[in-house]
Amino acid sequence: MRHHLLAAVAALCCTTAVHAKDIKIAHVYDKTGPLEAYAKQTQIGLMMGLDYATGGTMTVNGNKLVVIEKDTQGKPDVAKSQLSAAYADDKADIAVGPTGSGVALAMLPIAEEYKKILLVEPAVADAITGDKWNRYIFRTGRNSSQDAISNAVALDKEGVTIATLAQDYAFGRDGVKAFKDALKKAKIVHEEYLPTNTTDFTAGAQRLFDSLKDKPGRKVIFIIWAGAGNPFKIADLDPKRYGIEIATGGNILPAMAAYKNFPGMEGATYYYFGIPKNPANNWLVSEHYKRYKNPPDFFTAGGMSAGIALVEALKKTGGDTNTEKLISTMEGMSFETPKGKMTFRKEDHQAMQSMYHFKIKVDPAFPWGVPELVREIKAEDMNIPIKNKR
Repeated sequence: MRHHLLAAVAALCCTTAVHAKDIKIAHVYDKTGPLEAYAKQTQIGLMMGLDYATGGTMTVNGNKLVVIEKDTQGKPDVAKSQLSAAYADDKADIAVGPTGSGVALAMLPIAEEYKKILLVEPAVADAITGDKWNRYIFRTGRNSSQDAISNAVALDKEGVTIATLAQDYAFGRDGVKAFKDALKKAKIVHEEYLPTNTTDFTAGAQRLFDSLKDKPGRKVIFIIWAGAGNPFKIADLDPKRYGIEIATGGNILPAMAAYKNFPGMEGATYYYFGIPKNPANNWLVSEHYKRYKNPPDFFTAGGMSAGIALVEALKKTGGDTNTEKLISTMEGMSFETPKGKMTFRKEDHQAMQSMYHFKIKVDPAFPWGVPELVREIKAEDMNIPIKNKR
């Protein structure tokens, strides 16, 4: 009898030792609100990234990955309570999100309070991995400096005069500041900031034209804009009569329909499905066409990168979700994404990554202006400042 009991106890102890647990990932993002279109892409990309990186099993080391969705509604106060609830009530091991920068900045202290990782994707403001950063914050999404510096690399030539047009909030102001700081040769003569809900660009355009029209050489209005409103309407006011051209970074495909009116327009982009050539992107593009009958977009690639980063980190820890173990694993970690290799910089946990200098081509097969690759701007070609005073 005693022998049986021992055997039973032994069997029990060994099953508990290898008992797999669910790894809970909370996706806290702006599912509804002004950035809904971006948010949906991130969600699709995140799920595809987890699928791809786990070889379709949705498990790491026998532990099932469970994704919990939380809607910030694009509101900072809602975001704080949703992230708190994810960590406290849902017992999330790690969180991903959000979409908007203002929302992200509100969430950073919550990650620190609960001592759990928040992987920021795709909010862009520099402050997230800059002065508002804490050690629980990692970011796969690009930051304003990466956007701005890559665009500066594309436009920064002697004899170029630039005026900027941006939205009057963190994303716009950070973007312009980083862009300005990155220019070595071109000159900025005017910064125009308009409310995020602007629909009539006439007055702003007039100020931009006036600041540039009498300048010699190449004259460029550089646009940094997200969400609603179409700043490209300023083209209807005919800046060409002053020899003024328009430039901007990449964007989601629907927004790039406006680029069709600007063949030859140059800029730099975070992602366009036709540019990177690597196994992860090949899978993403073909799989996305299969599932959704259209190509993956800007934020789909970002979501996928976040999913891959999480799985790679968890594989390295053997499925251990201990925060300290994850932080030490992720600092300096490289992983393969649809954009090629990304590396979490040790100092501020910002993912160092390539950007792409493009020129717009009009192709009747596509409803948007097609960004053709001029050159890949590699991580080492951009001097991305560390801004967190760590």
